[in-house]
Amino acid sequence: HCTPAWVTRASSPAAEMSEQTASLDTSSPPSKAPAQSHTTRSSIDLASFFQCPVCLDYALPPILQCPRGHLVCSSCHSKLISCPICRGPLGFIRNLAMEKVADFVLFPCRYACLGCEITLPHTEKADHEEVCKFRLYPCPCPGTLCKWQGTVDAIMPHLTNMHKCITTIEGEDIIFLATNIRLAGAIDWVMMQSCYGFHFMLVLQKQEDHNGDQFFATVQLMGTRKEAENFTYRLELKGHRRRLTWEATPLSIHEDIAKTIKNRDCLIFGGNTALHFAENGDLSINATINKC
Repeated sequence: HCTPAWVTRASSPAAEMSEQTASLDTSSPPSKAPAQSHTTRSSIDLASFFQCPVCLDYALPPILQCPRGHLVCSSCHSKLISCPICRGPLGFIRNLAMEKVADFVLFPCRYACLGCEITLPHTEKADHEEVCKFRLYPCPCPGTLCKWQGTVDAIMPHLTNMHKCITTIEGEDIIFLATNIRLAGAIDWVMMQSCYGFHFMLVLQKQEDHNGDQFFATVQLMGTRKEAENFTYRLELKGHRRRLTWEATPLSIHEDIAKTIKNRDCLIFGGNTALHFAENGDLSINATINKC
């Protein structure tokens, strides 16, 4: 029942807007009914006035403009020092009129270019885009230079076909065996755990610093944040009269394993501790997935 894990070495214009919106009925905001799959020509035209000239996504409330009225989305605004249109100073001027108009516009999903036909109010746009079936994700496998991108449903077929050394084990409670932990250098051990109809990536990473070897272990769900909230995981090292345990909610596919390790929000132990639990240079970690 103990299977070796995969080992890899880490290696706008405001004037135009007044004409376009002259006939707009502002008596009530758009219905909060399910998002529409098609939009009218007038809605598309209105949404285009909110397009950020930098990222080509939409400037949504709070909407900021330069002194000449050019809009830029809040994300790009934080990265710029001058207006991308007139090169003047950006400042922090709110366009309250455009913010009010935004309440009556249905915006396309940012993944419309990939096939998504949904349009929806700006208050629902971010939530939809997080789980949009057309959204692309990078290969989640650490320790590789894989440049693959695909939808969430294509992740497991990609890992199975292109990263054949990754073992998948069925079950809620398994043994994650990391072999040859004494190997020098930065190393990743990776395994997939399948249970409750979902796939979880178990990652153990070894890094070297001035304090010696450091090990970091975490679990990532091949699914959304909302789906991840339905689970908890437990990683446990057991030895002679010793036990080391970490429990947490798994990361979602939207979260970065490297960032989680950098923030030290995972199971962490040093090289000497690892040797106390190892047997013949191999380290066994009990991995348990629980459904809330």
